[in-house]
Amino acid sequence: MSPVTPAQIELAGIERVFHLGDSEVHALRNLNLSIAAGEYVAVMGPSGSGKSTLLNLLGLLDRPNTGLYRLEGRDVTTLSPDEQARVRSQRIGFVFQSFHLVPRLTAAENIALPMVLAGLAPAQRAVRVKQALKDYGLENRADHRPDELSGGQRQRVAIARATIMQPAMILADEPTGNLDRATGEEVIRLLEGLNASGVTLIMVTHDASLGARAHRQLLMEDGAVKQDHARH
Repeated sequence: MSPVTPAQIELAGIERVFHLGDSEVHALRNLNLSIAAGEYVAVMGPSGSGKSTLLNLLGLLDRPNTGLYRLEGRDVTTLSPDEQARVRSQRIGFVFQSFHLVPRLTAAENIALPMVLAGLAPAQRAVRVKQALKDYGLENRADHRPDELSGGQRQRVAIARATIMQPAMILADEPTGNLDRATGEEVIRLLEGLNASGVTLIMVTHDASLGARAHRQLLMEDGAVKQDHARH
């Protein structure tokens, strides 16, 4: 795979408020954050602290109420939904706890999906999928649907799908949450390998030992970053 230009993130004065009935929930409060290209960041904190809201916002799945989000120097908060979708497709890969694979598609078809949506030619898709299946040890699982795969295999398919467009940034939300420890370790090594190749990796986790592996830990509480610790 060709090298990518890693993501650089700047958040300034980010607020995200949800209205539940008559009450307001401040999911993110005046958040200011910079993440350099190629960093490996763990986002930690109790449930309801704003971790997933932050990840959704970074992934352009949600918009802030106020504030600025620059991705690779570009203000992405002002983009139209179509423009945001294009940035998501080309620059951002997602890995979720529950895999989010399409049940009726085979492993190969799930991996190819982002390229189909981006309009890549079938011949180009076939070459990339073949290489991804090889890279992730899934060659003998290409024609299997998700319900015919183990948890570890499903997550490898999900990571292959997340990286098939060669994104600059991977957002991982509890990527080992549904896996046993040995399989989880294998998945984390895959993600760390991608980070070592220059991809920015941002991972939400409740697992302190997992978070300690990241080069930087953000501890969130009540929608704000309470601690920002970098390991040198």
